[in-house]
Amino acid sequence: MPRKVLETELQSLKAQVLRLGDMVKQAMLDAIEALKHRDIEASQRIMDTDQQINALRFDIERAALVVIATQQPLAHDLRLLASILDIAGELERMGDYAKGIAKINILMGDKPLLKPLIDLPRMAEIATTMLEDALQAFVHDDAQTARAIPQRDDEVDALYNQIYRELITFMIQDPKTIDQANYLLWAAHNVERMADRVTNICERTLFTVTGEITELA
Repeated sequence: MPRKVLETELQSLKAQVLRLGDMVKQAMLDAIEALKHRDIEASQRIMDTDQQINALRFDIERAALVVIATQQPLAHDLRLLASILDIAGELERMGDYAKGIAKINILMGDKPLLKPLIDLPRMAEIATTMLEDALQAFVHDDAQTARAIPQRDDEVDALYNQIYRELITFMIQDPKTIDQANYLLWAAHNVERMADRVTNICERTLFTVTGEITELA
């Protein structure tokens, strides 16, 4: 009977982690879309949603700690719970990146974008797909997929470097564009950091499955 209770609690925690991941993924995609269309009201809603992300992160942590204290998990289960605590924190910080992009859009006020956004939405699409796949690998103890996902970060980095070079060119050619270019660099950096944190989730999956701490970056 105690084992059945523990299994139920673990499945519930995994479901909450997936829910948190969905919230973070949508917040990032919405933040980029709001920036793309200069939708200030949408950005404000994203900033408000960040409070819900924070609340769910702490709900997950509290529930995990209760399981550790009351169910006496051992070996794999204990590693799983430790990883859940860590991943909840990673997801909350990813939510902060989405919030940061929403803040950028608000700070820009009525200033136009330097150019239509093409590479930045592509970065966000790759990063959020990586996140979704990483969380699925985590809940299914899929070490093989977890090892492969970080390789896709190279594409995110390449797009970031392309954006960086392009915006630097704008600033050199016309110093009046420095503020606008810096806003977009900040946004691109937030997406790039999100992809980096997906690698951390993959590393936690390997730890859960194998008990070994492995650096994938």
